[in-house]
Parts: sequence; structure tokens; C-alpha cells
Amino acid sequence: MNGYPKLREAGMVTIAQEIKKRIRNEIGEWLSVSVGIAPNRYLAKIGAGLHKPDGLDEINHNNFWDIYSQLKLTDLTGIKSRNAARLNSFGIYSVLDFYKAPASVLKAAFHSVTGYYWHARLSGYEVDNVEFGRRSYGNSVALGKNLSKIEDLSPILARLTEKMCSRFRGAGYSAGGIHLMITYKNGQFWHKGRLLGRAYFDSRDLYKAAFRLLLEASPASPVLNLAVSAFDLKRENFQQLGFFEDSEKKKNLVGAVDNINRKWGDFTLGMARSRQGENVVLDRIAFGGVKELEELQNLQL
Repeated sequence: MNGYPKLREAGMVTIAQEIKKRIRNEIGEWLSVSVGIAPNRYLAKIGAGLHKPDGLDEINHNNFWDIYSQLKLTDLTGIKSRNAARLNSFGIYSVLDFYKAPASVLKAAFHSVTGYYWHARLSGYEVDNVEFGRRSYGNSVALGKNLSKIEDLSPILARLTEKMCSRFRGAGYSAGGIHLMITYKNGQFWHKGRLLGRAYFDSRDLYKAAFRLLLEASPASPVLNLAVSAFDLKRENFQQLGFFEDSEKKKNLVGAVDNINRKWGDFTLGMARSRQGENVVLDRIAFGGVKELEELQNLQL
């Protein structure tokens, strides 16, 4: 926000008021915005939802108790009816109960370290802006139709693999391992991972490896979920040369395809086989757990 250097020294509420004012004056009264201020981004999101569509609320150490007492468990982003029922089974019926519950109880309720994260969020600590080392990339899809034949599943796998590879290449990685998981509609599941002996960046190479795993799985009953992931990630600043292919030429070709897809839209160019899976593997935006979403940099106030 050029022209407002004094805002750098102003309080958060003053900055929020100025943002709302400028949106109203420079864009129009028809556009409103709600702003939340809190010690961490999760509570700020909760604050922004308290008085939509044109609210401004701060959650801090002076008022959090009163605010928590007015919220239901399902008012919290990420807590739906199933999670609420899970918490109820541990004697947690309100947001205040949630806040006061020991981290060990929450870990038992969620059966994972997620319980510790919830304890930290509600206590005002930042856990959603912590950058953990990336270990894998993956994509999955739930199948509506009763598909079990290799020829029906392979285009879907190709589509998932292309999406996955585009993501890790965009972050500057190549992958040395592939993993496939299949969940069947009868409740059974199959999974297997394999190291590939070298790092690959081309979607075609990763698809070939994933397809071999699909052949090993040899699905015999309808598939509910199909998931592929790449692991053993390596930065692409080192490229292993080979005897049987021109790795540099291949890298340049893949880079050119990625540039075209970034400019004209995903899958403008890609594997022909994956085209058959486009009606199953749809493009969706996920919120709350997407590591690729970068923080806004160089924000000028």
C-alpha cells in the first residue's frame, strides 16, 4: 500500500481498518471484506468469520475466553460432525472444552499428532505457517463408476501422475521413488512403493513405474480410491547423465511443455493416455493444507 508509510508503525486494527476503507473507496461499496486479527493464522480466520460479510474482529488474550464460549465445535474450520462426535466421545462438547483439554487427550481423540496441532492452534501458537521438509508429492481420486480393469484405470493413473509430476517439478524437485495405493469398494486395500534407482522428472517415466505397480496390483474388484505419490525427492540442481538418452535435451523438452501449460492452462500438452482420465480426475482447489501455496512476499504497506 504505497503512500502509507506510517501504517508500518500502526497497530493491526488500524491497518485492517485502512484496508477495508481503501477497498470500499477504490473498488466500490458493493465489495465488502471481513478481517480477522489473532496471534496465529488459524484464529485470524476464525475471527474473520465472526461477523461476515463486513466484520473486523480481533482474538487476543483478553477476549479469547468469551469468544470461545460463544462458538460450537463445528464453528471451527476443520471440525465437522464426525470430528465433533469423536471429541464428544472424550468428553469434549464445546470449544472451551476443546481449549482446556490436555494435548495428550487430543492426541488420543485424533489418533495422531493432529491432536497436538489443535492444542497449539487454540492456545494461539502458529502451526499452520511452519515449513516442514517436503517428503513426497501425491494425487488421489475417488472413483464413482465400478472400474477394475487395467485399461480403464491406466488413463486415470496417467492423469494423476501428470498432475503430481507437474507439482514437484514446479517446486524444483525430481523423484526417486513411486508409490501406489488402491482402496477397493469391498473395504480391502493394496499398496506398494518402489525406489527407482535414480531421480526422474519426466511424467512419462514416473507413469511407467506407476503402471508397473498397477499391473502388480492386478485389481479384481471395483476400485474406490486410486492414489499415486512420488517420494525420495531431490533438488534438480544436479542432473544424472545417462548412456542411453540425452538427459539435458529431455529436461529442456519437459521444461518447454511445463511453460506452455503454465501459459495456456494445465494439460494443454501432455500424455495422450491421460486425456481419457480428464473426466474423472477433476481440477480442484484445496484449502488448509496445500504446501505449494507460498506466502505473499514483499507486501508494501
